[in-house]
Amino acid sequence: MGLKTMYIFWSSLLSAILAQVLKPVIYYFFIGHKWQPARVKDAGGFPSSHSAMVSALALSVGLQERFSSPLFAVTLTVACIVIYDAANVRYYSGQNAKVTRQLVKDLQEDHPEDFNDPIYSIKLKDVLGHKWKEVIGGMVLGCAVALCFHWYL
Repeated sequence: MGLKTMYIFWSSLLSAILAQVLKPVIYYFFIGHKWQPARVKDAGGFPSSHSAMVSALALSVGLQERFSSPLFAVTLTVACIVIYDAANVRYYSGQNAKVTRQLVKDLQEDHPEDFNDPIYSIKLKDVLGHKWKEVIGGMVLGCAVALCFHWYL
């Protein structure tokens, strides 16, 4: 199975990989001005690899199978669910982790003897999901990659 016959798969995969690789580059130039290559493996951040992948998938299917096909309807539905999840459910889970960590820290200062259980030392990830601008950035990236694959293959 070559690049041309599996371009729907490859455009989706490349979109996700490209989004992950771009995260430390974008962070360096636009946000922190500090090179952090470990951001490649982080969840969250700009652009969203989840929304890049499902956007590329939906657009590629629409371009190849027609936008009126049942397959496009299914991929668009899945894309909407994944994008909503990335921007809302996962984002607010990350916010919840921040609040929980702060509550534990505040309580530990007042009652250190009550926090000997190792569960309180587990590090929670702050960045689980995405802000809408990160999701939209991923969607634009995914659509751009899908269009490039469609035009050049």
